Amino acid sequence: MKLNNEKILSMYENMLRIRKFEEKAMGLFAEGLIPGFVHLYIGEEAVATGACANLNDDDFITSTHRGHGHIVSKGGDLKLMMAELFGKESGYCKGKGGSMHIADATRGILGANGIVGAGHNIATGAGLSCKYRGTEQVCICFFGDGSTNQSTFHEALNLSSIWKLPVIFICENNGYAISLSQERHQAIKDISDRAVAYNMPGVTVDGNDVFAVYEAVGEAVKRARKNQGPTLIECKTYRQRGHFEGDPAVYRTDEEVQEWMEKDPVKRMEAFILENSILNQKEIDEMHKKVEAVIDEAVDFARNSKDPAVESAVEDVYSDIVEEVRVR
Repeated sequence: MKLNNEKILSMYENMLRIRKFEEKAMGLFAEGLIPGFVHLYIGEEAVATGACANLNDDDFITSTHRGHGHIVSKGGDLKLMMAELFGKESGYCKGKGGSMHIADATRGILGANGIVGAGHNIATGAGLSCKYRGTEQVCICFFGDGSTNQSTFHEALNLSSIWKLPVIFICENNGYAISLSQERHQAIKDISDRAVAYNMPGVTVDGNDVFAVYEAVGEAVKRARKNQGPTLIECKTYRQRGHFEGDPAVYRTDEEVQEWMEKDPVKRMEAFILENSILNQKEIDEMHKKVEAVIDEAVDFARNSKDPAVESAVEDVYSDIVEEVRVR
């Protein structure tokens, strides 16, 4: 794989945007400024970055409750994302979605989703749409290891394989389904082995190596665009924070956490950039400051945005119950 420096730096900056956004969200949540739950993507930046670097603007993704990194990588607006976390009217979903339900169909972001495994079949539907319309669009479906035990995972892989849909299924295997380690909820070591049952390629890569992810997903995207069907890619990675902010994560040992901290994807990318003289340390520090300034602008935008009007609680909510309340 040969990448030019422009592409490498673009991926590095994207990883920084995710990391800085999440670190800022972590602090704001601790201050009580972000309502609801927050599931941070810190430690998994290489997966979304490497995967989405292969996509065009009109391609699609489906996301999860830990979806900030996916949305940033697909071109999501940081100001609208932060405003949504704050529950503000100017947010992506007018403050109704919060951290777990950000969507932007104009950028092919078909939604983060708080329901485990819900994205599998949405991605399959998007893939069917691409094939039906005869485009070369593809859909990447991000999901965690725990969701591969859900029926939706098996239904989606089966149907996508039968119809040769342009879907790339990416399992972000961070080792835990909330607090349950993979070795306790699955009899297999590599989730990619499950691809065999659906006659599609199954690949396991180092999910903390952005180049490994980029290359594996690139091959899968090429297959999909050529009408050769779906691929299952397992990215072995690790969330550095708890399942959610406030989770004490007592189910993990300090030794395990430290081992993975030494594999930090952002630090690995920086080491590569320095070793190959793509940037020097001063230039890296300047990029950090540049990204931090962008994040600060997003926070200011969110802070200064209006809270939703009380009346808006029944707007854009499609339910017979809501309609009945409105009539009364």
